[in-house]
Amino acid sequence: MSDRGALQRLATVPLLQRLASRGKPPLRLLGVARDHVIGSKARGEQLLAGRFFVGGEAVALDDLDWAAIDPSTSLGAELHGFSWLRDVAAAATRERGAALAEGLVGRWLVAHGSKVDPAWAPGLWGERLLFWLAFAPYILSRRDADYRSALLNTMARGARHLAAEADNAPPGLARITAWAGLTAACLLLSSGTSRLAKAEGGLSRALASAQFDDGGLMSRSPAEQARLVDRLGLLRAAYAAARQDFPQGFEDSGAAALAALHGVTMGDGTLSSWQGGNEGSRAALAALVEGCGFRARPLRQPRGWGYHRLSALGTILVIDAAPPPPRKLARIGSASTLAIELSDGQQKLVVNCGGPGDLTGTLPEGLAPALRTTAAHSTLTLADTNSTAILPDGSLGRGAEDVSVSRTEDNDASRLESAHDGYVRGFGLVHQRALSLGNDGKEVRGLDRLTPRGRRKIREDVPFAVRFHLAPGVEAVPTADGLGALIRSPGAPPWNFRCRGAQLDLEESVVVDGQGALRSTLQLVLVGEVSHLGAEIGWQFRRSS
Repeated sequence: MSDRGALQRLATVPLLQRLASRGKPPLRLLGVARDHVIGSKARGEQLLAGRFFVGGEAVALDDLDWAAIDPSTSLGAELHGFSWLRDVAAAATRERGAALAEGLVGRWLVAHGSKVDPAWAPGLWGERLLFWLAFAPYILSRRDADYRSALLNTMARGARHLAAEADNAPPGLARITAWAGLTAACLLLSSGTSRLAKAEGGLSRALASAQFDDGGLMSRSPAEQARLVDRLGLLRAAYAAARQDFPQGFEDSGAAALAALHGVTMGDGTLSSWQGGNEGSRAALAALVEGCGFRARPLRQPRGWGYHRLSALGTILVIDAAPPPPRKLARIGSASTLAIELSDGQQKLVVNCGGPGDLTGTLPEGLAPALRTTAAHSTLTLADTNSTAILPDGSLGRGAEDVSVSRTEDNDASRLESAHDGYVRGFGLVHQRALSLGNDGKEVRGLDRLTPRGRRKIREDVPFAVRFHLAPGVEAVPTADGLGALIRSPGAPPWNFRCRGAQLDLEESVVVDGQGALRSTLQLVLVGEVSHLGAEIGWQFRRSS
């Protein structure tokens, strides 16, 4: 890739000269935020080789046409956000990395620097500023005065744009990112220090409106939770570079966010799969936890975040014990209430099917909506109906709204009882799930009850299914009586599964992995019928050794 030639051509472009805003006092950086999160060396080497990959999509970087890259797509958003600078830095020296990064930044300035267009979305500008400021040595190493001035002045214009538009970003992570980027710019750009108080106030409001007091995002998305920790970690670095104290409120938000993220991390170091997301990258999550600057223990008993964590001697059980997220805060919420994931050491055993997350276009057409259904999660489904309706436009409708939780600990086990009303309106039945994890980590007991509530009563028996989607590579061999199975996996001792109150079937299933790809697996399905009087289904996972 002829980046040096491209830069020479850029230096003669009149537009860059106009972007340089000659005649005004020169802008300068007051410091460089040091990013302590190590990027992916493998991905950085791909970038240096001229290829940019997101999920199953790819784009060639040679003569990249920024105007043709739609920032509303998953690939476009990641390109325009410039978070990939972290991967370049992990794979290359400053000199080699700058040859690539400055060429791409220069072409971005030519395509988007002089006009407000979709690439100026507040969330994207916030992300762009966070990463441009953190990797300034890679994008500001040249002595070309027009290029340097054009970049710094465009950053300043982006900051002014955010000062006016940040609150117009969608509520949640996008708005938080917009205000975080502005705050970083106010700290580190010589033109922005007067707006710092406004930026800090805007970020405080954005966090308060999108983050539960237990640290979890109201979107209830683990993937977004990881990005929240990352955004606040980058902002923390900006304060350090500016030699200013990180406000205690932001420190508390970051530590609480990390605790909530730890709470949905399984024994293998990947995320449990909720709200249309997947397990993500183990290496990326480990790098984030190590480098973000925050320290926290896993959140075990959440309030709004809703993901309860039971753990004992390497066995981890996570349950979604809360309603789905509000429509305005969740682009792809799921009907997963009372679903579980289970791991033994580094081996996942029971999972949810997951989804593509931001890696849109990686799955067969029409499959992504199916992965948001109750049946795609390890919980009970009644009459093949979602516990919360998924409307034709993809948004969530009525369903599980009242979710109760009770938790106790004693010398023998950790116990949790929860219930939701998602089936009351249609069937007059409440789903209750009781779980216990023995303190030796060897036994998980579950009891699913359907109990009558309200005036509505079903006239005929209705079928139910309690599903346990197994992780890829986990095998299940049914017992002769049809009430149990031997669970074998490559990374853990065998587990025995038993059930009562239902018949056990073994069916095919699918799981979306951390790269957004589909993998075949199996599921245990407990099937039966329930009358208006209710039903009770007991089950047990027990480690053989």
